[in-house]
Formats: sequence, C-alpha cells, structure tokens
Amino acid sequence: MILDIYKDALEYSAKDWKTLVILGVICLFSFLLLPVFLLTGYNYRVINTAVHGIINGRDPLPDFEDLIDMFVDGVKVVIVQIAYLLVPAIVFILFAVVSRQLPGIASSALMIVGCLITFALIVVACLMNQIGLCHMAYNEGSFSKAFAIGEIKEVIDEIGWFNCIATYLGLIIITLVISSVVTAIIYAIFTVFGISTAILGANPSGIFILGILINSMVTMFIVGPYLSIFNARSIGLLYTMQI
Repeated sequence: MILDIYKDALEYSAKDWKTLVILGVICLFSFLLLPVFLLTGYNYRVINTAVHGIINGRDPLPDFEDLIDMFVDGVKVVIVQIAYLLVPAIVFILFAVVSRQLPGIASSALMIVGCLITFALIVVACLMNQIGLCHMAYNEGSFSKAFAIGEIKEVIDEIGWFNCIATYLGLIIITLVISSVVTAIIYAIFTVFGISTAILGANPSGIFILGILINSMVTMFIVGPYLSIFNARSIGLLYTMQI
C-alpha cells in the first residue's frame, strides 16, 4: 500500500509542468513572505484533493483560483505547523536551561537525554501535524480539527504508527534522492563541459557558474515544486488508508 501511495504521488506530481513553473515563480518571490502562504495554501489544496480521492485515481492538480482563500488556507497551515513544533521547542529549551545549572558531566548527560527526547517529540509532532492537516481538510477545513488530538491519534492508530512513520521516512529518503540525483546530473554535465573548455585552453569558470545557475533554476522551478506536491499528495493518501 505504501509503495502504491508513492507511485500515485510521483505520477500525480508530474501531471502538469506549467503548475510546477507557476509554483516556482511564487517561490522566487517567497522572500517577500506573503507568497509563502500561497505555496502552503496550494499544498493544502493538494492534501484536500487527496483525502477526498483514492490511490491511483484520476484526481486533477488544483487550480490557481480563489487566491484569497488559498492565502487564508496557507496561513492556517503555517499556524498549525508552528503550534505543533512549539512543544518540542519548549522541551528542548527547558533541558538546555536546567543543564546549564549543572556541573560538567551531569550537564552533558542531561543535554544528551534532552536531545533524544526532543528528537522523539519532533517525529511525533511532525506526524501529528501532517495528519492534523489532513484531518482539517477532510472535515471541510475546520481549523479546530487540526488540533483534535484524540481524533488524530485514532486516525494514526487505524493506519498504524509503523505505516505512518515508515511512509514519512520514505518521503524524506525519496525527496533527498531525487534532489541529489538531479543536482549530481546537472553538475556532472557542466563538469564535463568545464573540463573540455579547460582542455581547449579557455577559462572554465563561466561554465561552472552557469551550472550553478541552471541547477538553482531547475531546483526552484521544477524539482522543488514537484517534491512539495509529491509530499502533500502522499500524506493525503496516507490519511485515506483509515477511511
């Protein structure tokens, strides 16, 4: 089932390359902050489509319409994400403050324990956050449903904690592999061009700079948007495993 989710999401994310470019343009202006909420809002629409769909269905990519609603959804998503990460952050700060009051070895030991506990809390918080967003989408965008801890836990229990964590780790691995492979291919091509240029006696620095620029453009306008849709679709389909 998990492999079916990945297969569906990989194919779904490549349905419309124009959508990827549009998301890339929005990402280009994300330094203005406001476009960030459009990006998170679009990913929420992908989740919303997934939780009301089926694996290997014919769901279309969301349209870029009702931008104000998309922006509002994006704000809600960011608030949910921050809220769930507050607990691990507070726990880590408490351990850091207490450990600073202790001498040498005791301080280091307490910080190691604190880091391990914080890491475990981050994993749980990220999972609860993702399923919480799916739960919000499934319940017609009800903001309170993103924090319905009892209901969200029941959903995770039905899917299976192992399935949830395995799927989440798989998404991280796939994301890293795809981005790394694309970057490696681009740099390999331009390295060959650079070496060839150097052999011919020309300065290859321009070739290498061009390679960096091309890699940045491909990452921003294709790979980044593709992977964000892939992750959102996968989490949404994971949620449907309990319905």
